[in-house]
Amino acid sequence: MSLHELTAAQQMNALRAKEISARELAEHYLARIDEHAGLGAFVTLNDRALDEADRADARLARGEHAPLLGLPLGIKDLAATAGLRTTFGSAALADTVPQQDSWTVGLVRRAGAVVLGKTNTSEFGASCYTENDVTPRPAVTPYAPTRYSSGSSGGAATAVAAGLLPVAHASDGAGSIRTPAATCHLVGMKPSRGLVSPAPATSFLLASTEGPIARTVGDAALLLGVMASPAPGDLYGWRHEGGFTAELTGKLKIATWTHTGTGEAAHPQAELAVRRTAEVLTGLGHDVREIALPARYDDSVTRAILAWFAYQVGSVTRLMVPEDRAHLLRPYTKHLLEVEKTLSANDIVTAQAVLARYASAFLAAVDDYDVVLTPTTNGPPVPIGYYAGDEADLMLKWSCHTPWVNLAGVPAISLPSHVDEEGLPHGVHLVGRARQDAELLALAAQLEGAELWAELHPPSWHE
Repeated sequence: MSLHELTAAQQMNALRAKEISARELAEHYLARIDEHAGLGAFVTLNDRALDEADRADARLARGEHAPLLGLPLGIKDLAATAGLRTTFGSAALADTVPQQDSWTVGLVRRAGAVVLGKTNTSEFGASCYTENDVTPRPAVTPYAPTRYSSGSSGGAATAVAAGLLPVAHASDGAGSIRTPAATCHLVGMKPSRGLVSPAPATSFLLASTEGPIARTVGDAALLLGVMASPAPGDLYGWRHEGGFTAELTGKLKIATWTHTGTGEAAHPQAELAVRRTAEVLTGLGHDVREIALPARYDDSVTRAILAWFAYQVGSVTRLMVPEDRAHLLRPYTKHLLEVEKTLSANDIVTAQAVLARYASAFLAAVDDYDVVLTPTTNGPPVPIGYYAGDEADLMLKWSCHTPWVNLAGVPAISLPSHVDEEGLPHGVHLVGRARQDAELLALAAQLEGAELWAELHPPSWHE
């Protein structure tokens, strides 16, 4: 068995038992990253990774224990890493080397992770496909290398699916953990608001959060357990008591729908993913009921999404990109900047109110339920170049099931469903109650144990 065939949890056990070394693991993955560079998973490699592995081995030899000690990890290129290039997916910031780690990066480093490098992302995380002007190629799903692995955590998902990392750090502002997980037959967890701190960033309408992408629910829980530590002064910070690997007790009431809310019909494979998952859940004794879609993307909501997104991306871009380098921004980022310039303070406040009302409609409709089940995406991974034209409209139609969860601040997880006859992966999306992240992971583990999905790897896994 090759080292990358071991789960992250198995690798941790082998490291502690001294059956393998951190250096062996790091060398194995670095060789695979080099061999499969064409998948577009990484932006920058850490030239000190083997030194970090040697230090981990020295600590292990002394009998030290830390949750991730010696485990290889990739950090999404939107998170600052001290001494390691962080481009935010933008050619305008291609030479940026932060002096400090972000809060979450600091946590995983202190937990002993060996950072192999920075995984690919879209410019400022602004799109649900991972293509930028920093890297020569987009991040693609290893199951079909002519198709995107979604975004903005596309590089992270590509790396885990191809066996270039055991588990990966990612982030999610409108689906950016969950949709890449779906395209790569993986587990992707978006935690409840405040469980993982966004520090040093802060916002009253906090939609984005960091979380894990993994092959197994247990591996996702392992990384989340390290990331779930609030920073001092975090506006929404809270601490979960206990771990994230408890077994599910009792039966749950689960609401489900496949309606897109965009005017587009539900894709047949998306409907199949939900139908087969509902059957498994029912067989496990849960009460699954189909309900009407609580709210749709009417004109006011779609305008509000664009306004809020343009404001967020525009603010970050103007803060970080010097004016003399703005010409290096990608066309979609420039478009968002132009939209942002047209917005008044009243437009921005109104957009927040519209989106809050939209999210509240979902929460009210599912108040009597423990969990919501939908597709993760409305269809399979899309071909490279698919988003030419009205990018915002095309992205929303494909990723329509995920944004409301970010606005509501509740936890959600994408799980593998199946691989279709064309070899393309499809995922299902489970949404839990606020701060019930452990229960959601327990349900996901139950589905994993019931063999909702088969462990089917892409060709690059075996190369």
